[in-house]
Amino acid sequence: MPSPASSPPSSPVLPLLGRGLVAGGAAGLAAGLFSLLLAEPLMDRAIRAEEKRAAAEEHAHGAAQAAQHHEELFTRSTQHAGLVVSAVVAGLAIGVLFAVAYALVHRRDPHAAPWPRALAFAGAAFLAVSLLPGLRYPANPPGVGDSGTVGERQALWLASVAIGVLGMFLARQVYVRLSARSVPVRQMAAALTTVAVLAALFLLPDNPDPVPVDATLLWDFRVLSVASHALLWAVFAAVFGGLGLRAVREGAARGVTVGASAAGVPSRPGATPTAPPR
Repeated sequence: MPSPASSPPSSPVLPLLGRGLVAGGAAGLAAGLFSLLLAEPLMDRAIRAEEKRAAAEEHAHGAAQAAQHHEELFTRSTQHAGLVVSAVVAGLAIGVLFAVAYALVHRRDPHAAPWPRALAFAGAAFLAVSLLPGLRYPANPPGVGDSGTVGERQALWLASVAIGVLGMFLARQVYVRLSARSVPVRQMAAALTTVAVLAALFLLPDNPDPVPVDATLLWDFRVLSVASHALLWAVFAAVFGGLGLRAVREGAARGVTVGASAAGVPSRPGATPTAPPR
């Protein structure tokens, strides 16, 4: 039988799921607090601007519609709490999906270091799910858009995310299949594939609704939106990769202890050596 030191490292799915849930919860909490502290003031400004614009429009259509428009289901404080909770829930869901994808790749190459792999995975996920779709359909403040086009806008966003995910998978396949080439050639091919994916995204239809928001407010909101996504994936990569490093160290420590016990070496100072089993 092979010794523990010579056996390939294993990474069962359940520990990876636990690692993904911890990383996703921490990342979601960080992104939620970031949005609460920095993006919410901009959202409040956007809501006030939208209310003024809607009030001016409704004034021409009668007071009955205006009263109907200003009816709120949730207070702003409740919405603030819901923002953080929804960010944590989204982080947990991301952690599960990330762990499953990580496990599939790990089975093919179990000897890769967990830290750089976690960083590479998180970077690719940020490009596929956040940055590339965000370049095609930038985030808009609340209240922007016709309620009748919500389904169409959601379908366009999901299509952009699907193209981004498939594009990152294609870029990785190009990089792997060019393994016989030099590293710069492989990196250039993957980069060109990413550019082609971005071009494919811009073949999708434009946002059907105008954005009647102050340009400065709109720019600040979109920058903070991208920053919150970047923070989420950065925290996720750091926690997931850090937990992976700890798992590797613990596995190595267990392997040393098992090897020392099999050789009759005491595992702690002062212990009496024992004869190795036959």
